[in-house]
Amino acid sequence: MRRLLLGACGGALLLACGGPALARGGGGEAGRSAFTPEQREEIVGILREALRQDPSILRDALIALEEAETRARGDRTRDAIAQNAEALFRDAADPVKGNPRGDVTIVEFFDARCGYCRQLHPTMEELLRRDGRVRLVLKDLPILGPNSVLAARALLAAQRQGKYLEFQDALLRLRGDTTESVLRTQAERLGLDWARLRREMDDPAIQRRIEANLRLARALGVEGTPALVIGDQLIPGALDLPSLERVVAEARAAAAARAPQPR
Repeated sequence: MRRLLLGACGGALLLACGGPALARGGGGEAGRSAFTPEQREEIVGILREALRQDPSILRDALIALEEAETRARGDRTRDAIAQNAEALFRDAADPVKGNPRGDVTIVEFFDARCGYCRQLHPTMEELLRRDGRVRLVLKDLPILGPNSVLAARALLAAQRQGKYLEFQDALLRLRGDTTESVLRTQAERLGLDWARLRREMDDPAIQRRIEANLRLARALGVEGTPALVIGDQLIPGALDLPSLERVVAEARAAAAARAPQPR
């Protein structure tokens, strides 16, 4: 009986909110007339009586609706990751850290000016040191203003001189902003040809790579940095090391379970 009452509460909540179920019915006459006025009145009556008997039913119905939305959101994310797997995991232009042949790939969307990205950086370095089977793909996602774009263009230009990883490490260890003068100081400290770097930062090809990362992030529903793709999960924010190791272990186990078994 309680399950039936929960279902009735859920139906009434959907009605009150405009109803995802109704929305799926389309804008035609069938969608608009899913319930008659008499049926709506009956549902509301059931809801009132259920709440009178047990007010906790409303709380449980709200929890159930939230769980259903979380599952649906996870399904959408997994579909988006699968549809964009080539661009995510196998773009030869992307910088890679860790083991290039690792059995688990982490894709990190980051902004060089993002404080949380800087917080994650030593944690990710420690993960790569501890786990020699992780491959880390770096995606520049400059979303925090003009100096973020400047830093991303400088990083991608540094890649042409074989210094992307060293430069990225330097920028994520900075305490200040990534102004042009700071970029020049850090670049020259690493032995980069600044004149060449500054010229190539304005190459349209570099801007196109940034725009491609932005499009990919939008397709996945990335809302900020850092954002990690591990297996079929999109994880927003900076994780601590135990959490990062746990998600990597889960992705590794899932991949092993999907692998063909020897006969």
